[in-house]
Amino acid sequence: MRDTIGSDMSTVVHLLGRPSITLPSGSTYQFRSRKSWAILAYLILSEQPPTRSQLAALLFDQADDPTRALRWSLTEVRRGLGDGGSIDGDPVVLVLPPGAIVDVDVVARGSWRDAVRLPGLGAELLEGMTMRGATGFETWLLSKQRHVAAASEAILHEAALSCMSRGELDLALAYAARATSMSPFDENHQVLLIRLYRMNGDDARARQQYETCRDTYLRELGAEPSLAVEQAMRETMPGPGNTASETTIDALVEAGAAAVAAGAVMAGVQSLRTAARFADDAGASRLSVSSRQVLGETLIHSLGGLDEEGVAMLHEANEIAIDHGLDDAIAEARAELGYVDYLRARYDRAEVWLTEALAFVNGAPGVTAKATTYLGCVESDRANYEHASRLLGDAVELSRLAGTTRMGAFALSMLGRVHLLRGELELAAARLEESVDVAEHDHWLAFLPWPQALLGEVQVGRGGASEAAELLEQAFARACQLGNPCWEGMTARAIALAAHAQGDTDRAFDVLNDALSRSDRLADPYVWLGGYILDVQCRLGVAYAHPDTAMWVSTMQRLTARTGMRELEVRSLLHGAALGSDGDLIAARLLSADVENPALAHLLASTPAAMTAHGAVVQLPS
Repeated sequence: MRDTIGSDMSTVVHLLGRPSITLPSGSTYQFRSRKSWAILAYLILSEQPPTRSQLAALLFDQADDPTRALRWSLTEVRRGLGDGGSIDGDPVVLVLPPGAIVDVDVVARGSWRDAVRLPGLGAELLEGMTMRGATGFETWLLSKQRHVAAASEAILHEAALSCMSRGELDLALAYAARATSMSPFDENHQVLLIRLYRMNGDDARARQQYETCRDTYLRELGAEPSLAVEQAMRETMPGPGNTASETTIDALVEAGAAAVAAGAVMAGVQSLRTAARFADDAGASRLSVSSRQVLGETLIHSLGGLDEEGVAMLHEANEIAIDHGLDDAIAEARAELGYVDYLRARYDRAEVWLTEALAFVNGAPGVTAKATTYLGCVESDRANYEHASRLLGDAVELSRLAGTTRMGAFALSMLGRVHLLRGELELAAARLEESVDVAEHDHWLAFLPWPQALLGEVQVGRGGASEAAELLEQAFARACQLGNPCWEGMTARAIALAAHAQGDTDRAFDVLNDALSRSDRLADPYVWLGGYILDVQCRLGVAYAHPDTAMWVSTMQRLTARTGMRELEVRSLLHGAALGSDGDLIAARLLSADVENPALAHLLASTPAAMTAHGAVVQLPS
C-alpha cells in the first residue's frame, strides 16, 4: 500500500509490459526475481497493506523457508526503490520515493496527455510473467490485468474524443483505432472510429470499418451491432451553416429542450443540432456551449443508444468553455462526462471527471448536487459503501437546497441500494420508500421502476415474496412501456428472486436470461447491472448445478475484473471456488480486504463450511 505519490517525476515504475524502474539518473533497474516484481505490483495495486505471513503464503508457500524468501525479495525491492523509498513493517507498507510516478496510476487517474506518452500503454500488466506455485496470486494478477487493459482502452477513447473536440482529427483517429483494436466488440469504440473517418472526409474508410464491424459481430456473436453503429454511418455531418441572431439561436435551444421534455426527442435533437451549428457560425461561445450541453444530455438521458454522440458534444462544450473561462459550464460538462463513464463502469475516469466538476463549480448548486450524487454512485458500484453513503447523504441535502427534486429522488434510491447491498433491509426500505414518495410528488413516473425494483428486492429479503411480486410486476410493466433497458433489467432480476423464493426456480432462470438480454440491448447499458444480474444467475446455477454455470461464472469474472466492481468480483470468484477453483477462493479472500461489507464478510466466513467435497455450494447466500 502506498502512502503518497508526488507530482514531480524522479523515479518511474513501469508495470505495463516488461516491468522496470527508471531511476532519476536515467538508468534502469531490473529485479532478478519475478516474485520481487509480484510483490511490488501487489503492494501498489492493493488498497490494504498485507501482513508478512499473507505475502509469504501468497507467493512463497512452496519454498523451503517462505519467510526467508520473502525477506530476500523485500530487500531487492527496497534496493530498487533507492533513496527516499521504503518497504517495511508488518503489515508491509510501501512508500515510493518523493515525486515517483507509476504508469498504472497515470492510466487510471492521470491526464490522457500524460498517459498516451507512456511506453507501455496498451501492454499487459507484468507482461509474460508467471508465478509457479502461486495459484492465488496468478488469479489475482489476471484480475488486475483485465482491469488495467480496460483502463488503457478508456484513456485512449478519452484521448480520441478530446482531440476530436479540438479538430485534431488525425490524432483522434490514431487513438480511436488503438482503442478499437484492443476491444473490437466495444460498440462505443466502433461508433467513434466510424464518426471520425466520416468527419475527416473519408467515407470509404468509414464504410469499410462499418462492414468489418458488422461482419465480425455476425461471425463471432451471431448478431448485428446495435443501431448506434448504423447511426454513425447515417449521421449527417455538419456543413456550412446559415447566419442567425443570438435571439434566434436562444429560441432554437429553448424549443429543442421543450420538445425533448414533451417527448418529441428526435425533433428536439434536430433543433439543438441546428442551434449548435448556428452558434458556431455566429461566434456565440455561450450559446455554442449551452446548445451542446443540452444536446449532449438529451442524447445520453433521453435517446438510448446514442451516448457516444452525446459524449462528443460534451467534450466540445468543455473545450469551448475552457477557452472562454466559463467555469460553471466546464463543471456541467464534466459532471455529465463523469456520469457516462459511471454508466460504462469506467470508474477511475468517472471519479476524475466528477472531482474536477466540483472544483470548477462557481455558484451552481444544482451541478454540485449532481456531481456529488454521481460520485456516490461510483463509490457504491465500486463497493466503497461507507464513502458512498456519506456522498449520497450529502447529495440528498444538496438537492433539497438546490431545488433539484428529481436528483434528490435518485440520490435517495442509490442510498437505499447501498443499505440493501450491505444487508441493512430496514434502512434500505426507508430510503427507497422516500425516493418513491419524492418521485410521485414530482410526477416523475418514468423513474419509479428503479426504486420500486430495489424495494421489491428488499421485500423478498424480508420474506415477503408474494407482496413483492405484485409491486414488481407493476414496475416491470411501466419499465417496458417506457422502453428503458436499465429499469427492465433491474425489475426482471428482482422478479426472478421473488420467483425463486416462491419455489419456481425454472421461471427464475428464464427471467434472468431475459433480464440480461433486456439490460444490454443498447450500445450503452448500465454495466454494473449486468454484473448484478449475473451474480444471481451464478448463485442459482451453482446451487442447482445448471449446465451453463461455468460459462456464467467466467463471464462475471471477466466483467467485474475489467471494471473494478469489487464486491461483485469477490462474489464471482466465490462462485468459481464453488465450482472447484482453489485459486479463485484465495483471490476472493485477497480482494475482499478492500470491501467493508458485513454481508460479504458473513458470506466469506461461511464459504468453506458450505462447500461439499466436490466444491459445490449447497446453500444460496444472500
